[in-house]
Amino acid sequence: MRKILVLLLLTVSCKILAQSILPGEESAIRAVRDGIQIPAQAPNRGRGTGPFETLIIKDVMLISGEGAPPRGPVSIVIKNDLIESIVGSAPSIANAEVIDASSMYALPGFIDSHVHIGNTGQGLTGPITPPEYVFKLWLAHGITTVREVGSIMGLDWTVEHARRSDVGEITAPRIVAYAMFPGGSITGASEAKAWVEEVYRRGAKGVKLRGATIDATRAIYETAAALGMGTASHHDQTSVYSVNVLDSARMGLDSMEHWYGLPESLFTDRTIQDYPADYNYSHEQWRFGEAGRLWKQAAPPGSDKWNEVRDELIALDFTLSPTFTIYEANRDVMRARDAEWHATYTLPALQQFFMPDPRLHGSYHFDWTTADEVAWRENFRLWMDFVSDYKNHGGRVVTGSDAGFIFKLFGFAYVRELELLQEAGFHPLEVIQAATLNGAELLGMEKEIGSLVPGKKADIVLVSENPVANFKVLYGTGHMKLNLVSGELERVGGVSYTIKDGIVFDAKQLLEDVATMVRITKD
Repeated sequence: MRKILVLLLLTVSCKILAQSILPGEESAIRAVRDGIQIPAQAPNRGRGTGPFETLIIKDVMLISGEGAPPRGPVSIVIKNDLIESIVGSAPSIANAEVIDASSMYALPGFIDSHVHIGNTGQGLTGPITPPEYVFKLWLAHGITTVREVGSIMGLDWTVEHARRSDVGEITAPRIVAYAMFPGGSITGASEAKAWVEEVYRRGAKGVKLRGATIDATRAIYETAAALGMGTASHHDQTSVYSVNVLDSARMGLDSMEHWYGLPESLFTDRTIQDYPADYNYSHEQWRFGEAGRLWKQAAPPGSDKWNEVRDELIALDFTLSPTFTIYEANRDVMRARDAEWHATYTLPALQQFFMPDPRLHGSYHFDWTTADEVAWRENFRLWMDFVSDYKNHGGRVVTGSDAGFIFKLFGFAYVRELELLQEAGFHPLEVIQAATLNGAELLGMEKEIGSLVPGKKADIVLVSENPVANFKVLYGTGHMKLNLVSGELERVGGVSYTIKDGIVFDAKQLLEDVATMVRITKD
């Protein structure tokens, strides 16, 4: 079966396949040229109130994001968009807006450290998801800041959304835009340096690599550091032999995305992954199927090599952005494909994009077997062991979703990532820290966001149930629970309010907006 699929895939133009992962502004230019319509900018903000001169969140349980256990009830006093104080009893302030948060929990606004607002590859099967849809799903799940790693829809398009979000013009999280380095088209150090300087001039806050020459890679990291820009890398399997995660960290990379390049830095009895003789990287199922057999080829947990790599990465202040959730379908494809939120909140065109299609990146479960899932479960176990061990020894781990691919829906996928971090061995408070303060540190914004303390921005999530006890209460669909008084099953939870820059958004209203978009599209 796999050989038949290889032949099928090879009949598809490499040019078409590449459209799903095109870099930076070239992506938008080429997408228009090839007849793929890039969505218009999100409409002006029609949801949310504030910021208020004074906003008081009264009688809430506080989860600070800095590792402290919940405490309360307390009252959070906000002036414009800054937290002024956190006190025991709500002060009486004339004309203050008051949210009675009795029985609620307050957390710092979540930071999704790996997102894509859209994907031009979706244009091959239907319309691309509109940004309003994506933004509302994020805010409805408490996500107030996103790191857009690549600006695939076009750098200028993304930077303009970031600007409009910053001034409260649109209903959207804060957007930190990274530009995608255009791989094979730039190979020399001087050209790479000039490219970084140009995207910086156009508003990029960071750059992302997915394959580059060693000379270009070094120049990118040096130039970005000099300009105060962030750096991220997906260590593509076509170039990881030359530059693995440890090599990149030594050159100054801030964060690795996913896990590629990390097992390769742990090899002791080989230098190249054990690929089958007839392997074809361009065949998406083979690519992901064999990736699920990679961690067992690396040094085992607790070995000298494992510890050496872990400790050196920590010493380099390196950040892991694992995005467990985007690979979850590989260990249980039915769970991801049939998640309960798809019926109400997933646009039909996005659902179509998720389905197997040899033209597309990430739509590859053509003949996914029990053996593939078993291999990926073992892959997850070893990968999670490293991430948890890294955290336990002082390394920084952040929370990212990479949603919009492989049956993963914006917002919902982020909450699932929280659950998977807990599965990896994180205490729920460590999970929240990864989702808030650690993400802020990666962005260099820890003095502004990431925890609920006086002096920081009013980025706050309010939820009616205790997320430390159960992250499922953060899903937009809520959590099914037996009411011991009535004896009936009921849905509880879901974020109640998301506050970003002091603007209060009704999370359930945003979800209803999304559900309406889906209903209209289906009609």
